[in-house]
Amino acid sequence: MDNIMAPLSTLQWIDRNKVKPNDYNPNKVSKQNLELLKQSIMTNGWTLPIVVRPDYTIIDGFHRWSVAGEEPLLSMLGGKVPVVIVDHKDRSEDMYGTVTHNRARGTHLLGPMKAIIKELLDNGKSIEEIGKQLGMRPEEIFRLSDFSKEDFLRMMIKPNVSFSKAEFITKI
Repeated sequence: MDNIMAPLSTLQWIDRNKVKPNDYNPNKVSKQNLELLKQSIMTNGWTLPIVVRPDYTIIDGFHRWSVAGEEPLLSMLGGKVPVVIVDHKDRSEDMYGTVTHNRARGTHLLGPMKAIIKELLDNGKSIEEIGKQLGMRPEEIFRLSDFSKEDFLRMMIKPNVSFSKAEFITKI
C-alpha cells in the first residue's frame, strides 16, 4: 500500500444496507461471542470500523456488521455503520486482508487472562459482572481464578447479587 494512512482518511458512517458480505470469509463466531461483541459495542462504543472495498463489500468486520443489524444496536446506530475504504488492486489482496485481519487479532494466553481475572476479583468485581463483560460462564472464571471451590462459591452468593435458586447436591 502506497499510503498506509489512506484508509482512515475515508472513515464515514453509512447506511448499513449499503454494505454487503464477501463470499469467502473463513471466520466463524459462536452465538455466545456474537452476544459478547454486541455487549462490547454497547459498553465501549464502536471502536473498530468495518473495512470495505469501494463497492462496500466487506474485507473485515462481517460480525460487527451482522450485530449492527440487530436490536438494540440497530436503533442505537440509526441503521448506520462506520466504514473505511481500502482499494486493493485485485480480489486476492481482499482475501489476504480478510485473513490477516482475523489472524492478527491473536488468541488469549492463559497467564495474562488469569492475571486479569485476579485483578478484577481483587477490585471487587462480581462474578456476574465479569461474566457479562467478558462473555464467560462462572466455571470459566473459576478455572482462571486461584480461589478454592468453596471460596469461589461464597463469592458467587455475595450480597447484592441475585441468582436463581439452586441446590448443592452431594453424594451420601
